[in-house]
Amino acid sequence: MKTRTAHLDITGMTCANCSGTVGDALESLDGVVEANANFATDEGSVEYDPDEVSLADIYETIEDAGYGAVSDTVTIGISDMTCANCVQTNETALENTPGVIAAEANFATDEAQVRYNPADTSLDALYDAIEDAGYSPVREDGDSGESGADARDAARQGEIRKQLRLTLFGAALSAPMLFFLAEKFLLGGGILPETVLGVEFGWVEFLLATPVQAVLGWPFYKNSYNALVNNRRANMDVLIALGSSTAYFYSVAVLAGLIAGSLYFDTAALILVFITLGNYLEARSKGQAGDALRKLLEMEAETATLVDEDGNETEVSLEDATVGDRLKVRPGEQIPTDGVVVDGQSAVDESMVTGESVPVEKGEGDEVVGSTINENGVLVVEATKVGADTALQQIVQTVKEAQSRQPDIQNLADRISAYFVPAVIANALLWGAVWFLFPEALAGLVEWLPLWGAVAGGPVVAGGTVSVFEFALIVFASSVLIACPCALGLATPAATMVGTTIGAQNGVLFKGGDILERAKDVDTVVFDKTGTLTKGEMELTDVVVFDGDGQPVADGGDPAADGGALTARDRLGEDDILRFAAAAESGSEHPLARAIVDGAEARGIDVADPDDFENVPGHGIKATVGNSEVLVGNRKLLRDNGIDPSPAQETMERLENEGKTAMLVAHVPAGTDEGKPVGVVADADTIKESATEAVSQLQERGLDVMMITGDNERTARAVVEQVGIDPESVRAEVLPEDKSDAVEAIQDEGRKAMMVGDGVNDAPALAVAHVGTAIGSGTDVAIEAADVTLMRDDPLDVVKAIRISDATLQKIKQNLVWALGYNTAMIPLASLGLLQPVLAAGAMAFSSVSVLSNSLLFRRYTPDHDYKLLGRFR
Repeated sequence: MKTRTAHLDITGMTCANCSGTVGDALESLDGVVEANANFATDEGSVEYDPDEVSLADIYETIEDAGYGAVSDTVTIGISDMTCANCVQTNETALENTPGVIAAEANFATDEAQVRYNPADTSLDALYDAIEDAGYSPVREDGDSGESGADARDAARQGEIRKQLRLTLFGAALSAPMLFFLAEKFLLGGGILPETVLGVEFGWVEFLLATPVQAVLGWPFYKNSYNALVNNRRANMDVLIALGSSTAYFYSVAVLAGLIAGSLYFDTAALILVFITLGNYLEARSKGQAGDALRKLLEMEAETATLVDEDGNETEVSLEDATVGDRLKVRPGEQIPTDGVVVDGQSAVDESMVTGESVPVEKGEGDEVVGSTINENGVLVVEATKVGADTALQQIVQTVKEAQSRQPDIQNLADRISAYFVPAVIANALLWGAVWFLFPEALAGLVEWLPLWGAVAGGPVVAGGTVSVFEFALIVFASSVLIACPCALGLATPAATMVGTTIGAQNGVLFKGGDILERAKDVDTVVFDKTGTLTKGEMELTDVVVFDGDGQPVADGGDPAADGGALTARDRLGEDDILRFAAAAESGSEHPLARAIVDGAEARGIDVADPDDFENVPGHGIKATVGNSEVLVGNRKLLRDNGIDPSPAQETMERLENEGKTAMLVAHVPAGTDEGKPVGVVADADTIKESATEAVSQLQERGLDVMMITGDNERTARAVVEQVGIDPESVRAEVLPEDKSDAVEAIQDEGRKAMMVGDGVNDAPALAVAHVGTAIGSGTDVAIEAADVTLMRDDPLDVVKAIRISDATLQKIKQNLVWALGYNTAMIPLASLGLLQPVLAAGAMAFSSVSVLSNSLLFRRYTPDHDYKLLGRFR
């Protein structure tokens, strides 16, 4: 057994017991020989058998135990990938490198995303692994100041220029051969002279074809050698090398008089020219597919105007800006970095981030996003996030990570690709041999088919013009050249790349291609209420005073005699009720509590701090105000404290039926244990303008729409009636810690639910949902737990997310149908001797370019409507 030892930097250990927990958890894994963790150094080591357990399993076990292990993630550009097999080769090479946790390569972006343990490996080791596999990594040059993204873009442009130069070189030498080919097959031959300047015409073709074979063919021969000898697998380069070299070396043998037959130098050269032209168009299309993200990054400001404490202004490089700096932004300028407005007022164009074309008014205290455009007034912004932490950089990173995580449908293409090239070679050998052994029988079959005739009329024994051996070689060359594994490899990642970019442009961020695929399968959308369907901006709407019998007082009552403490003769007024409720709630940050406090202050009431304060989650507040105990909350809070809430029932029901959140206020006088309801305060939230339309559009798609809330049944039903949700689809009075259980219960009914929320208490529910979606105005915790993030505070973007998912999967299926259909149709034609090798090479090049072009057309789609294959894009 050959073992490896991983050296880990472990986070989260707080005592010696923690190190023991980590060690025990790791040693419980099959394949782990020994594991140690050191609390004093926050380090650990694991000896393991990589054939039984992976480094990813080790990291996951540490995380499951409640701790963390330090890792880094890097994106590496890779040149020379030509098909899905190349992707698998690079992934295998990287994952076999000690210290690599996971590696995902993407044929459409020519990049690999690698998560690794920096204690055990380095970037140079990753580069070396790629090179050893026969490919060219794009090395980041720290000395030049060039970023990794810039280096990858430069490499991509360099590849485009290289393929163009090769294409032009090959075309210049092969142009005469197009005439040779036409003369031979279309004009019947006999037109060209047998010698040119005393040189046999065949040698002229040889002189033209040989440089093409040497220059354009060399990359394919080199990559074929690496694939077969070093990586023990065949890729598309092997097919091209086989097809081209068969035509070339057969022609050399004929020219040298070793065998009798025709010359195919024109075919050998034009095969390479067409394939190289296809590579050029493919490289250019890949570049165009990633243009949107690059343009997004190019919108980033390069400088910022720094304002010091004395008001002096200095222009600095954006790289020199730090958190806490105050930056002046003039009209028409880009806001340099994420921050908070500390002075000024203006409209800001945030369309590049949210997709919203209408400028948003910003004033003191409002948050702004870096790289958005200040429309009119002057703003002074205090930087809160800089560099890689800004929203723009996070968007780009999220999209790139999404592109590296492919949908499950890609597994189908990967399984086919793994066996595709060997199967194609076996098929070509089989049919070449069958044509050589049974030419007359097969020629008769071909003549019977309602298709065009065989190449060169077929073998001579069946009335054709070429020998049986020569025709068998034509069939072999055409059969290996017509097959196109690259189209199959591009079908999914190309569409995924465009789909995730469309999402980013419209304020919808998917965390992975797998999420993009999963969202289309959602059949139930579950909304949280506050902050998702409603604005989450609670306002105090009602203060109801009860008399001694628990009946509401019509005139609101009179203030207590001493303005604070209650006596038996006092008749409470609205201000007294509100003063007690606000004092009790002043220790809470809940939106309902803030609305009560703000409402009291707006009425000129002096809100005192409570002497004692207890938050009862999901029920309310208990506080000591003066010498009395005050309770503010729901009916259960009062019952649990021995107070009968029934006198307030009629008032509570009336307010709740109006869609308001009503809270009982109970008072327990000092020195007694007997309290009673003395009033009710009510808050109301405003339904978002687009909530009703969002629900309607989801229902039109055939989705069930539900709502979860901690509010009581009546308030919840009043809200859903306004937005159009079936009252029977409400889960009311759900405690924060029970939301995830409620979502799981919904999914236990066989549903695939999308949970949409914004708060910290929504995070567990987002995590357990089939697809968790966080409204962008929500908390960082919710966004971290979610699969999809909506940059705008708009429920309609839930519909956009589902539309983008559905459209992307339609595009992937279109690509796969084309790629599979092309190979299914064309390989039999080549096997039956119906395709010239040159035409086969041209068709193969066209196949991969067409898949990319189909994906690029998808860029025109906007998710304001459902994607239709034959419909007009708007």
